Amino acid sequence: MRERGVACDVIEYLKTPPDRATLERLLALLAGPPADLVRKDKRFKELGLRGADYVTREQVVGLLLEHPELMERPVVVHGKRAVIARPSERVEELLGSQ
Repeated sequence: MRERGVACDVIEYLKTPPDRATLERLLALLAGPPADLVRKDKRFKELGLRGADYVTREQVVGLLLEHPELMERPVVVHGKRAVIARPSERVEELLGSQ
């Protein structure tokens, strides 16, 4: 973002975990299913969680409020859209569409 001269704010989600309103806003801006915002990695498995239990917005918000480390990242918000920037080319798609 900075390389393109786009001003941005970086929020360290573990130091400042998103609240319910922020998570709901992100989910509203993201295209795709709410479950995409959840990392189903080693930590997810360590907690004994099942992906099938976290598919609705409310389920995802509840999980990420309790375990913010499971949020997929980075999330880039630009205007009225957001993307999970993996791969990084997704940011270019977002910036190019505005």
